[in-house]
This record gives sequence, structure tokens and C-alpha cells, in this order.
Amino acid sequence: MLTFIGMGLWDEKDISLKGLEEAKKADVVCVEFYTSRLMGTSLERIEELLGRKIRVLERSDLEENSGALIEEAKTKNVAILVPGDPMVATTHSALRLEAEQKGVKTRIIHGASISSAVCGLTGLHNYRFGKSATVSYPYGKPSATPVNVVHANWSVDAHTLLYLDLHPEPMLISQAVEILRSAGLEDCFAVGIARAGSDEPVVKCDTLEKLKNHEFGEGLHIMVILAETLHFMEYECLRAFASAPPELERLVK
Repeated sequence: MLTFIGMGLWDEKDISLKGLEEAKKADVVCVEFYTSRLMGTSLERIEELLGRKIRVLERSDLEENSGALIEEAKTKNVAILVPGDPMVATTHSALRLEAEQKGVKTRIIHGASISSAVCGLTGLHNYRFGKSATVSYPYGKPSATPVNVVHANWSVDAHTLLYLDLHPEPMLISQAVEILRSAGLEDCFAVGIARAGSDEPVVKCDTLEKLKNHEFGEGLHIMVILAETLHFMEYECLRAFASAPPELERLVK
């Protein structure tokens, strides 16, 4: 059996009771910090909570060398701790599919996801979001993909959730804005979010250029590029929860 256990957003206490029980009774417990990270905790604190040692998986263990993990799960109950909610990352869905195709049963124990937490923190309506994208560190010319996704979402009046690269280190909103602007994204309204799931998250709505200079503090950071129009409740929530400027009202239709 291969069990994917969501760890939630911030620290070791975000795991569900069901996930905690399954992790404690598994034969092997692994954790991966490639697709996301829990900034409010450490491996040692997670091990203390579970009362056992945890194997840290690298990217290669999840992708090109995934066969070894699946073979182990043929004879043992293997649990993989995943920051956030399992299967949001395509890496996990690919691993699960491969396991099932090789005769290994799989199970998912869900955890809090940043994709839903963003709606809670900002007041933006979940059904107003289009395709998401990742702002990656440029190695040469910045990728046009996130900008293209934003424009595609604007064409259907949808918000865009932008994940920020984690490697080699978590990207900050100020860096993401610079990359997006250099890739051709015009100034527009956006929301920056830092440390979702913590006791002191930071949520700020403004134009891209002004967000670049806002102090969000430590990561993890994530961004939303707003649609071309806003529902009046979205506007009111952004004013109340994200200190949005009054001029944002022009998007309300």
C-alpha cells in the first residue's frame, strides 16, 4: 500500500488526525519537500510528533527512480508525507498512477491546500479562477508561460493563481514581479500572500509595481493576478482583508 498524506500549509500541527494515525502505523514513512515546504516546522519536529524516523525523498525518488518506492510498497505499508494536499502536484498523481498500474494499491488522506486557502484569505471566489502557472527563476530569457496564462485567463475574465519557484530557494513576490514585468506583463492589480496557514499571514492587494515594494517578510509567497472585473463582494473582501486601494473599485462590474 502506498498512502499519500497531506500535511497542510504551515507546520506539523496541520496534519489531520486520520493522517497522523496512518503515519504512525505505517511500516515506512517518507516526506518530500520538493513540491512544497512547511516553513513553520522542521524534520525533527515532524519526527517528534510521529515518534519515529522519517526518510526524506528527493525529486529523483518521486520521478525517474519512483520504481524503487513502488517496489517497496508491494510488501510494506509506505506513507509519503506531502506538504499541502496530495495530487495538487502532477508529480504525485503520476506516482500514484504508476503504482496502481503496477498493482500497488494507493490511498489519499487530504490536507489543507494553498489553492483553497488563497480564496479564504483574500475573499476571491473560487469559481472565478482559471488556469494556474508557476513563475520560475529565469536561466536566460524569462519564460513567457505565466504571462500567456494570465492573458488567457483575462480573455475569460478569470483570476490567475501564480505559484512561485522553490528552487534553489523560495522566490519572493518582489522577485516574481520583476520576472513577470521583464516577460512582458503590463501593470495590473494583483494580490500577494505570505505564510498562509501561519498565525500571521500577510495579504496585500495593489498594482504589481506597488506590490514589488511591499514588505511581505519571509516565505512562502504566492500571488494572484486579478481578473479584469471583480464581483462587488470580492472587492469588499479585498478592501477588508488585503488593504486594497480605493481605485480597485473600477474593476467592479
